[in-house]
Amino acid sequence: MNHADSEQAVTPSPLQRMLDRLSSAAVAIAGVAMLGLVAVQGWQVFARYVLNDSPSWTEPVTLLLLSTAMSFGAAAGVHEQRHFRFHLLAAALPAPLRRASDAIAALVILAIGATLAWWGARLLLDGFDIRMAGAPLPQSIGFLPLALGGLLMAGFALPRLAAAFAHDEGGR
Repeated sequence: MNHADSEQAVTPSPLQRMLDRLSSAAVAIAGVAMLGLVAVQGWQVFARYVLNDSPSWTEPVTLLLLSTAMSFGAAAGVHEQRHFRFHLLAAALPAPLRRASDAIAALVILAIGATLAWWGARLLLDGFDIRMAGAPLPQSIGFLPLALGGLLMAGFALPRLAAAFAHDEGGR
């Protein structure tokens, strides 16, 4: 890296560093959930076909792990801007329209994340006192990753929304 490159390098703000760490934690949680999913399904196959005694807890735990991997992975995708969008179209727009496009995209992600967080939390609390068949867990525990993933999505969308409204092109 030469001197000109080091002057142009922008040090991330403390908020950006915190969001980066949160995103990395979300990816790690999703990865652990995927590994757990493989282990649980492996045990299910072994127990069913080798031991001839299929455990009842594997299906609900698999669904919980799948929901966790999906929700946290999607939230990290929002932070890394790896979600579905029309980047080439937005890049071809003039700066004011590009900022408007970025703001609309951030608002849509914020609305979706907030909706997932709100309804996920409501559904979690609604069935928390009902026990799940086959596993010693609350029936609604599968909504916990949905609520947390939605909260992360909304949290990751807020700085994007603020950046879209900022007139500073260097903050992009």
